[in-house]
Amino acid sequence: MTGHRLTKLSAAIGLSVATTSALASPQSFMSARSFAMGGTGVAVATPSTAPTDNPAMMAADHHSWNDDFGLMLPSVNARAADEEETVDQVDDIQDVIDDLESLVSGFDPNTDDPQIIQDGAADLRDRLTAFDSDTMRVNAGLGLGFAVPGKSFAVGVFTNASLTATVRGDVSGQDTSLLDDIANAANAQDVDTAIDQLINPDGTLDLTSRGRILASAVGEVGISFARQFELPSGNKFQLGLSPKYVELRTFQYTESVSAFEDNDFDGDQYQTDKSGFNMDIGAAYAFGEEQQWNAGIVVKNLIPMELDSAASRPALGEEVRTLELNPMVTTGIAHKGEYHVVTAQIDLTRKEAFGFEDDTQWVALGAEFDAFRYAQLRAGVRHNLASNEDNDGIEEKTQFTAGLGLNILGARLDIGALYSDADVGAALELGTAF
Repeated sequence: MTGHRLTKLSAAIGLSVATTSALASPQSFMSARSFAMGGTGVAVATPSTAPTDNPAMMAADHHSWNDDFGLMLPSVNARAADEEETVDQVDDIQDVIDDLESLVSGFDPNTDDPQIIQDGAADLRDRLTAFDSDTMRVNAGLGLGFAVPGKSFAVGVFTNASLTATVRGDVSGQDTSLLDDIANAANAQDVDTAIDQLINPDGTLDLTSRGRILASAVGEVGISFARQFELPSGNKFQLGLSPKYVELRTFQYTESVSAFEDNDFDGDQYQTDKSGFNMDIGAAYAFGEEQQWNAGIVVKNLIPMELDSAASRPALGEEVRTLELNPMVTTGIAHKGEYHVVTAQIDLTRKEAFGFEDDTQWVALGAEFDAFRYAQLRAGVRHNLASNEDNDGIEEKTQFTAGLGLNILGARLDIGALYSDADVGAALELGTAF
């Protein structure tokens, strides 16, 4: 059941809970190479990944084996944080609710032993208490890219989508109090009286505890252009531009814990969407006696965009939320050689938390070591400067990454892995370059 729900969450595009509050968009799409190098790429992007990392890098100097053509087809990545197995808890709670409803439906205080009902009420109370504020977060990305690099003129096309979804338990004190009354009742008659306070006329438990889903997705398709300029000093400067078409989507779902159902996640009434044109702009500067240093900067989403979520269940506490796509500025520096790349990168802007998660502003280090172009070993680490222990969800602090690239007869396979105290993740990419 867990795998089915996660698949549904990753496929459904979503958001939850209601006065207006602002939410940030998902983290930008990362190629598998960037994923394995701590999320870096602004100063070290290859031609096929440059349209999404920094379009200016299409016009930078590259190794002879990837300076004519680059293809990313496709690149996927995902990471998840679910320390408390939140989705599994929903399944277990619903099973306990069904069992308890069956027990109380035919209960006769004059003849039946109430202990089994009291044990069931205590079990449900404890499970709800444990479920309160437990959170799961899923991040997923999918991308395609194609680039023809060149110094005088470079062009690329790209499309990608990123999703962030959070699931959270919101338990009512009224529910736990009424269940506690049943569990601690002194006799069968008191159990029967307490049951009457918790049962609907149709025999179902009148629970007000809820499960919430908040999710957002951003999809984009665009074309990138870049050109290199040689300065009087002999150093090289690249400028790139990526006009693109962007679609924002939200999904907001709130339901009582007894009726929380994955088949409802993609209902039209829970979704909103909006689209429009936007633009990324990037620059890179190569310097040093052998042009071994490279600095880069990119501004993504120059035109701010907003989208209000649906609030179809105000009786369950939903409010309209605003998804914001704001300009993001990232800069980096790299040292490169024939068989290595070492880079550092920092976000100059802070991304506000979306849903039940942390604000993010990453500083990252990444490295790649090349074995005669047939294999690349990668590693990275990134730390969230905006991490906040008082956030309303899963904290993101320091993440460690690693990966491997293989190039065989022009075909490329890149894999990456991520680990932190809260997250695990992986990335896979197929492509070619020559």
